[in-house]
Amino acid sequence: QVQLVESGGDLVQAGGSLRLSCVVSGTIFRIRGMTWYRQAPGKQRESVAQITAGGTTHYADSVKGRFTISRDNAKDTAYLQMNNLKPEDTAVYYCQISNSDSWGQGTQVTVSA
Repeated sequence: QVQLVESGGDLVQAGGSLRLSCVVSGTIFRIRGMTWYRQAPGKQRESVAQITAGGTTHYADSVKGRFTISRDNAKDTAYLQMNNLKPEDTAVYYCQISNSDSWGQGTQVTVSA
């Protein structure tokens, strides 16, 4: 059974930085792609950043140049480094591993103006 645990969310001022972590268990992490999603109040969940098993990354236009996704296969962990945060980045952030419909509990990111 795949389990994902997100952490690292916090309240920060605009322009600040946060690093989110996603620890995965129950699957072979290193052969799977990872995706970070976010869901703001009243909005649909959206994909923010993806990283393949080989390390290729893709970003939503809204975060390109500010967010960086990475992975540490030795720790079964994916990261999302978020710089120059904006109020519109406020959301609950979730991670998901490929070929699984499991979700973690998410981590709240709040950016104040």
